[in-house]
Amino acid sequence: MDNLNATPLANRFTIGIFGRRNVGKSSLLNALTGQNIAVTSEVAGTTTDPVSKAMELLPLGPVVLFDTAGLDDIGELGMLRIEKTYEVLRKCNLALVVADMERGITGFETDFIEELKRRKIPCICVLNKWDKRLHDTKVLEQVRQAVNIPLVCTSAVNDIGIDELKQQIIANANREDIEPPLVGDLIKTGDIVVLVTPIDKSAPKGRLILPQQQTIRAIIDCNAIALVTKENELKLTLESLKKRPAMVITDSQAFHKVASDTPPEIPLTSFSILFARQKGDLVEMVRGIKRLERLKEEDKVLIVEGCTHHRQEEDIGKVKIPRWISQIAGKEILFAWASGAHYPKNLSEYAVIVHCGGCMLNRREMQYRIEKAREEGVFITNYGLLIAYAMGILPRALEPFPAAGLALANPE
Repeated sequence: MDNLNATPLANRFTIGIFGRRNVGKSSLLNALTGQNIAVTSEVAGTTTDPVSKAMELLPLGPVVLFDTAGLDDIGELGMLRIEKTYEVLRKCNLALVVADMERGITGFETDFIEELKRRKIPCICVLNKWDKRLHDTKVLEQVRQAVNIPLVCTSAVNDIGIDELKQQIIANANREDIEPPLVGDLIKTGDIVVLVTPIDKSAPKGRLILPQQQTIRAIIDCNAIALVTKENELKLTLESLKKRPAMVITDSQAFHKVASDTPPEIPLTSFSILFARQKGDLVEMVRGIKRLERLKEEDKVLIVEGCTHHRQEEDIGKVKIPRWISQIAGKEILFAWASGAHYPKNLSEYAVIVHCGGCMLNRREMQYRIEKAREEGVFITNYGLLIAYAMGILPRALEPFPAAGLALANPE
């Protein structure tokens, strides 16, 4: 998605299309979008890697649909493709479980539906290739009883039932599953919010980085005023204002200078901390920051970024974060890295996970990562929290969030 005016994928309602091979998942994606996005074939296993397509589905709004490999794929490569399918599942707000009229419902579908229910992911059963046995009410009733979830009959290649499926998607979309406000509960109409956005090698040429863009939009949506400046102009900017700003939000790497130039009566936090609160669990991540003090010699720390990018000199994840952690621990620490959709299956070998703000991940994916760490007894924290802690200003950065501040004072 190169269009800068498009809603980022992480902010779209995510719909996954799942099922066995050759039940018509790719044809269904094409029918729902009205475009030939996915390659279709009578050959089982045509779809290998997940295929995505962003679209508008009113009144639901911006959505992204994912076509996935078959749940019954076989062989070593097939297992890898199924693993990719489950990576898509982690981020889904709604799942379409596709079966075909010729083969009906099997254990693949019923077991998968039970998995969706365990994960609390709303789902719809799509009985595709309905034109093959049109009006077979007996089979239809058997399927309805077997799945016990909303059911739609379709013929994707003949455009039968597609409008009904769209209506069922809208009706079964859990709107509470969409991300909570980024700043909407912290500011009000007419407030001034100053955003400090350093322009350095990590800033894409000609534009702002995604967290900055999204925060500006969130402020405007609140009918408030977003005032953008660089760190060296912050003091002059604040002095020129007749009205005290409601908040200063900074890039974490400029925290030290911004804190010194921002009067103590003005609330201060960072983009990364805001995203930790919106997408994850800020209190849990604050508890994780205190674990860094208790690292032992050669403990292992996992550093995770939700996107992939070219590593530069003094890279934040590869160089700066490990340096700060080593300084906090005062010991020799071992580091490992993960990026993009990859998230290790086994987390137990790590003492702490340090995650980026997650602007490229949706809330469901970020919640999954936090919960998986919690299940394995591994503490998890966030780039912005770590940087503020290393610079000695974390208590101030958490002042807008009382529960998180309390967790910092009483981490256990």
